[in-house]
Parts: sequence; structure tokens; C-alpha cells
Amino acid sequence: MASPQHPKHILLVSGLSGAGKTTALKTLEDMGWEVVDNLPLLLLDRLLQTPLPAGHAEEDRPLAIGIDARTRGFDANGIVQRIKALREKYNHDIETLFLDCSGAELERRFSETRRRHPLAQDRVAADGIARERELLEPLRRWSTNVLDTTSFNSNSLQQEIRNRYSREKLSDPVLTILSFGFSRGLPRNADLVFDMRFLRNPHWDEKLRPRTGQDPEVAAYIAEDCTYETAVSQIETLLITLLPRYAEEGKAYVTVAFGCTGGRHRSVHVAERVATALRQAGFSPTVSHRNMESAPQDALEKRRAGGPDPSNDANRLH
Repeated sequence: MASPQHPKHILLVSGLSGAGKTTALKTLEDMGWEVVDNLPLLLLDRLLQTPLPAGHAEEDRPLAIGIDARTRGFDANGIVQRIKALREKYNHDIETLFLDCSGAELERRFSETRRRHPLAQDRVAADGIARERELLEPLRRWSTNVLDTTSFNSNSLQQEIRNRYSREKLSDPVLTILSFGFSRGLPRNADLVFDMRFLRNPHWDEKLRPRTGQDPEVAAYIAEDCTYETAVSQIETLLITLLPRYAEEGKAYVTVAFGCTGGRHRSVHVAERVATALRQAGFSPTVSHRNMESAPQDALEKRRAGGPDPSNDANRLH
């Protein structure tokens, strides 16, 4: 079978049992990497020759392969030679990460989790740690990156992996800008919710009522509110500041919701405007309007000054 058209970035992740390999691989997977753990080495050529699923270009999804002393056919020197051969054969960018840790800390971790060391099922953990360190030493010496996790906890290791191996766009969270109507319930999975009910309400203009916030005349009506530009521009600045931090923390999905009473006018318009601003700032939001097609209802809306508020007790019939 022909080799792939583009070089693929491959990261071989290895290290001592208990040093954090599983955490590292799960973090890479959350970042958008393709991850395969404990793959028999004889199948590595077949894996590299297998086309990616539809919709994935060969060059846009890096591959992480987990391997350790438990892998079938494990031989550290043999692994080094095989990787060198694959690099020459396919012109892949192959990098290695070895997770190391002090023996005392590994013993503490195995004791704390009450797990048996894989190479010392009927002996003390220290024996298995020493044996594994000896087996893996050739791979450790050859690795391009050695990360000592002795002082790391799970969260700090995840952050270190993100700092080292995040890729632009691939590791960015999926960003959704959502409009909705408070009268029809809060969105369940929103991370940030902004209430737009302080703006002028086009519902009370008979000509604008049947339209939505995507209509230019509705947008112009809302924009005439004296607080509109200041408030919305500050929200845009806030989001441009916050969204990169969500990415740094490894959040896979971020939903920013804008609500008004019915979800047809003010929230729709502001969601569209903010999404445009975010695209101009380099983000890639998807816009969704939950209640835009709902029928307008006077009973759900609230008038501003100059008209009765249907929710006000003084205006209700007794």
C-alpha cells in the first residue's frame, strides 16, 4: 500500500507504570489527537497505512501511541530500531515522550491506589519498579522528551501536556453562540449566559413583531437603545479575553447564551453580532437560535417604560 501523501506527526508515549501515561494519553485525546494505547508493534505499519475516517485530512490529526513494558512483543531496543525505520520509510515526524518518576513516589502511588505493579504481581512494588526501569532504559535514553512527574498531580500533568502538545485549531474548544427565550427556559448546557432584556423590545412594534433579530430593521431598532453599544462591545471584549483561557484549561465545549424574553429579537440579533466579532478575532463559533421560530406572544413579553408590564401585579385582573 502506498505511503500517506503527507507526513503525519506521531508521538510515542511511554514511561514507568504509575508515572502518568494514561493521564497523558487521555489529555491528548481530549485535545483532538488520535490515540492508540498498547498497540502490538507488529500492527504499527498497518495502522499508519490505514486511511483516516472521512472528513479528516492526513495532516490535520496527529497520532499518539502509548507503549510500555506490558505491550505485547515489547523490546525497547527493537522499538527504537522500528521507529527509525518508520521515519525513513514514511517520512513521518516521530517524537517520543518518556514519563519518568522517582521510585519512592511510584511506591507511594501504588500503595495509595492499592494497585499491583504489572511486573510485580506477587512481590513488593519496588521490585517491579526496578525491573521496569531496567527494561525501559534504552527507550528513555533515546526519547526526545523526558518528563519527570514526581512532583505532579493529575491536574498539573494535564496542564503540562496541553502546554507542550496543543495545536492551533485542533485543540480549541467547540464554540457555540446560542440565542434563547427566558420564557421558554434556560439552556441546559450554557457556560455563560447574558440577559438582553434591558434592550429596546421590537415585539411592541407591530411592524417588527413578526420579524426576527436577523432582520436589518429589527437590528437597527435594537441598536438605537442608548446602552446597546456600550454593553454589547464590553461583552465582546470579555469573551475575547475569556475564551483562550477556556482553551488553556482544556474545555472541549463552550456555549455562550444570549437570552431575551421570547428568544426571537434581541437575543438573536446580539448573538449574530457577537459571533461576527468573534470570527473577526480568529474564533470559529457556530450560531444556534433555539426559539427564533416560536410564535410571538404578548403575554410573555414585558413592556418598558411607557407601556404596561403584563407581569406587574398592579396590572393583573383580580
